Amino acid sequence: MPDPQTHDRQDMIQPNAANRYEIDKTDLPLACPMPGMYLWNSHPRVYLAIHKTGEAKCPYCGAQYTIRNFDPNDEELIRLSRRER
Repeated sequence: MPDPQTHDRQDMIQPNAANRYEIDKTDLPLACPMPGMYLWNSHPRVYLAIHKTGEAKCPYCGAQYTIRNFDPNDEELIRLSRRER
């Protein structure tokens, strides 16, 4: 049964609709499905560690995420990912 609060919204992203997603630092910390995606017909939310390599793959749906202009030494990326030094 569709979620009555989201089934007719046009501004939400369909989860698992694409196999690859390109994100930027404003999307961190990264979770799949991402905020703004329909959740009622997707898998449980899982947080993905993308900060070390700039790439991550969801273990549920196989969606692949890549950070635009990835720099592993970017201080803001380190802070947003809450990774230890």
